[in-house]
Amino acid sequence: MLAAAGSLVAAIWAALHLRTLLLAGVTFLFLADYLKRRRPKNYPPGPPRLPFIGCFFQLDFKQPHLAVQKFVKKYGNVISLDFGVMSSVLISSLPLIKEAFTNLDENFLNRPIFPLQKHIFDGNGLIFSSGQTWKEQRRFALMTLRNFGLGKKSLEQRIREEAHHLVEAIAEEGGQPFDPHFSINNAVSNIICSVTFGERFEYHDSRFQELLRLLDDAMYLGSSVMVNLYNIFPWIIKHLPGQHQTLLTTWRRLKLYISDIIANHRKDWNPEEPRDFIDAFLNEMTKYPDKTTSFNEESLVCSTLDLFIAGTETTSTTLRWALLYMALYPEVQEKIQAEIDRVIGQGRLPSLADRDSMPYTNAAIHEVQRMGNIVPMNVPREVAVDTTLAGFHLPKGSIVMTNFTALHMDPKEWATPDVFNPEHFLENGQFKKRDSFLPFSMGKRACLGEQLARSELFIFFTTLVQKFTFKPPANEKLSTKFRFGITMSPVSHRICAVPRL
Repeated sequence: MLAAAGSLVAAIWAALHLRTLLLAGVTFLFLADYLKRRRPKNYPPGPPRLPFIGCFFQLDFKQPHLAVQKFVKKYGNVISLDFGVMSSVLISSLPLIKEAFTNLDENFLNRPIFPLQKHIFDGNGLIFSSGQTWKEQRRFALMTLRNFGLGKKSLEQRIREEAHHLVEAIAEEGGQPFDPHFSINNAVSNIICSVTFGERFEYHDSRFQELLRLLDDAMYLGSSVMVNLYNIFPWIIKHLPGQHQTLLTTWRRLKLYISDIIANHRKDWNPEEPRDFIDAFLNEMTKYPDKTTSFNEESLVCSTLDLFIAGTETTSTTLRWALLYMALYPEVQEKIQAEIDRVIGQGRLPSLADRDSMPYTNAAIHEVQRMGNIVPMNVPREVAVDTTLAGFHLPKGSIVMTNFTALHMDPKEWATPDVFNPEHFLENGQFKKRDSFLPFSMGKRACLGEQLARSELFIFFTTLVQKFTFKPPANEKLSTKFRFGITMSPVSHRICAVPRL
């Protein structure tokens, strides 16, 4: 009897002891999280955060750029949004964005190191690098792009020729409904491919189409819930199945594709006659055999891939939005076509020299960029040193996002912010620049391909609207619903491209 009672007491004590230890452990973790994540004095205000996960479940990951606007309205133009161990700050309003990225630009030059990006790029390349690596790679990329035609007639001629190929490909649809996604991707990609790889690819090239599909998957999966969870809890999530695993596989395949192209370049590489970006980079690598710079094999793969992605995704997505808006706003399309017929006619392809004589077309392209808003919170930056902005303390290491959505949809800046209206960029019939229009960001980390993108958008768009009238398919309703990923793109849709006689 006494033995049984003793066993019972021992069992109860063991259970209580285990529960006490468990409770003490959880309490310690919560306390440690609180102390570690305690906001410093003058830290930007923001929504309440939960231990370990922060504001994660307060955002709609299908449209986070819209979900954050309620917090901006409540807390102001500099707010904090913490995700797990990552402290994030969202900056709204043009004066503060200018202050951060012009007057204080040196404090915001770095990129944050997210676990997934570290796993894929490890600080290499153009987009996700910082410090000396970024300076070397950006300087080299700008120089090399100029050497291979950026800003010159030769590259403009390539764009015009590619626009002609795209017209021929779309004409094969015979005015019937089709999805323009990959034809446009292929055309735009061929321009940057001619500079980086030294060649263009046919629209029916199955291997290149596979590469474009991998790129599309990477752009879509890059903002999925599981990828965000991976960046917060990598030591746990890396062991689980999900979209983050698919994304990692996709990036590995993209890098392998680029590695194969580089290997083929080496077979007939002539240092005396560089043909493209890859050849120029191989030449640069020979100057630093001791590997004291960022010019190495992995950096070559990452920088080439960055140029390919940046030179394909943003411009092609903008063009897809442009054709969609033409089909949805036929009265705008008619005005553009009237201007094209008056300035260019049907006898020749558009050129950049036409742009100044075509204010309405130019305004429409800018309005597509404003409404499409394809990178609504900019590419994140990281605070390099403790910084004060608008009286708020931004600690070193904080992630900085830019609220382009609020900027491009501000009713104080735009007469009809929710309506596609090229008049936003016109004044007395002439094109008007707008300060609150920042699709390429600003400062030293602004898009290095802005000039190329502007040239491509004008020539491709004007050529397509010169040759076709874009309409919704019969009995199909088009919408401006979007798919949120690394970029914000139209949902899959079909349109009709009716040849103009």
